[in-house]
Amino acid sequence: MPKFDTRIDEYIVKSADFAQPVLIHLRELIHDTCPDVQETMKWSFPHFEYAGSILCSMAAFKQHCAFGFWLGSLLKDNNGILSAVGEKTAMGHLGQIKTLEDLPEDKVLAEYIRQAMILNEKGIKLPKKAIPATPKELIIPDYLLEALEDNPIAQEHFERFSYSNKKEYVDWLTDAKTETTRASRLATTIEWLDEGKVRNWKYLKC
Repeated sequence: MPKFDTRIDEYIVKSADFAQPVLIHLRELIHDTCPDVQETMKWSFPHFEYAGSILCSMAAFKQHCAFGFWLGSLLKDNNGILSAVGEKTAMGHLGQIKTLEDLPEDKVLAEYIRQAMILNEKGIKLPKKAIPATPKELIIPDYLLEALEDNPIAQEHFERFSYSNKKEYVDWLTDAKTETTRASRLATTIEWLDEGKVRNWKYLKC
């Protein structure tokens, strides 16, 4: 499998002008720090794999970029650069990235990448979270579970949501009348969850 994926080239070209230098810089830094990293696209976002598992990922949105570590919750945040997943203003593990100046120094970010590499080399996985007892059982469709597994940030946000917030997303997806509609809603669901948004975030008062 090639180390570079042309789909990521296309992804960067199609991204907003402000996002391109950020994505290019992150991509180069990842390769410089981890020469054996493999590129791929998972759930429409660029991902970087090492030692048989996802190392990190990046994404571009309309007004900001995001960068996250697959095992981000297990990293030692010696420099205090990691955002707490779930913060309303945070996106990914480095918050909302709008310019190169929003990124940590290369040597600092490289240190975290090397930490993540060691975890992958050891085969460490994220611990399964205990599900609290609840009087209601929410049946989550397999296609949503699979999509969440491909996006750990979205998955972590989803798991932190209340039963009702989870159900709103599940009902929206299962109410889709066609496969095309469901696929579109699923893509939107992952994007919103990646940003920590509930299903009806547009109607919430700021």
